[in-house]
Amino acid sequence: MRSGCIWVSRHDGAVMAVTVETYATAEEAGRALRTGGDARYLGGGTIVMRAINYGDQSFRRVVRATDPALRQVRAQGARVEIGSGVTMAEVIDSRELAFLAPVARWIGGPAVREVATVGGNLFAEHPYGDFAAALLALDAVVTEVGGATRPLEALLSARTRGTQPLITAVSVMRPEAGAFRFAKVSRVKPKGVSVMSIAAWLPQQGGRISGARIAYGAMAATPIRTMGVERALEGKTLDAAGIAPALSAATDGLQPPSDALASGWYRREVAPVHLRRLLLGEAA
Repeated sequence: MRSGCIWVSRHDGAVMAVTVETYATAEEAGRALRTGGDARYLGGGTIVMRAINYGDQSFRRVVRATDPALRQVRAQGARVEIGSGVTMAEVIDSRELAFLAPVARWIGGPAVREVATVGGNLFAEHPYGDFAAALLALDAVVTEVGGATRPLEALLSARTRGTQPLITAVSVMRPEAGAFRFAKVSRVKPKGVSVMSIAAWLPQQGGRISGARIAYGAMAATPIRTMGVERALEGKTLDAAGIAPALSAATDGLQPPSDALASGWYRREVAPVHLRRLLLGEAA
């Protein structure tokens, strides 16, 4: 383990000391995170460094790992495993992850994509987390340090209930050509913050939807699946008549938040419009 200290000038002019601990393996970093309760994991830094700069006093230690396994992409039959330290730029460059490249291109600008990581996006607070919404639609399973696994949905639901274990990888289904779609709605293009994002995995059998998974970003406290839409699409065709029931269920059970970008009312009103465009292949 290597340890050092950085002095950070906060936005209010104060100076804060933060200890930085660097470990060779994810396992060592995971143990360090569990020690003391005052540490945050540093991947790309787009979340943690902003918290430091804005005076977050909830932690005084930053833990990072140089484990090369965190930067690997591995094909596993019908699934692909993505190391949590893989950056958005690396997603774009990966042949194995070509289906996720359009999503990664929506994450910030070039400088952000060079450092923002897949694992970090799982913990990005509303209205961020567009990449996590895409992973959720692709039946993502996260691997924790130590090897335990659980569905991404379980991680997202538990995310606000205290310290989470270090995530080392995310496994997703590899969709068939044309079966995965993603759209991001923002007021500033190409790299504005989301009013909403929609990810859809649309497997078909005999020309009809079978086992669709639809996820929204920025429509709840965390990315969330829309079960009503999924049920309404089952057995339907991807045309105006086939998707009509899904549009009627576009926001069933959701209470979208209001923020500086859009009100919850507005999000509810425009969700069926953007869902329709996505399902019919009209999304920009």
